[in-house]
Amino acid sequence: MTREAIKGIIDEGTEIMEDFADSPALDAGILSAAQAVEHYEITRYDTLKTWAEELGLPDAVTLLDQNLQEEKETDELLTRLAKARVNRQAA
Repeated sequence: MTREAIKGIIDEGTEIMEDFADSPALDAGILSAAQAVEHYEITRYDTLKTWAEELGLPDAVTLLDQNLQEEKETDELLTRLAKARVNRQAA
């Protein structure tokens, strides 16, 4: 099943790649689209973790929290990359 939110994020990323294909801002645009995906995943894992907590499913809570932390780490890495290099090149 395709989620409309993810489809929208993918469409936005495709549009960024087309609009900035020959621009120094291309990498910054791609990075922003990647972060949009990460933020979507963070919200989903956080919600699922909360539900698992409320349902008393500690094993699920542990697994969902691991995924949540991985997504947050990826988002932080993308942020550091943007600040250290990509945004400067786009400017």
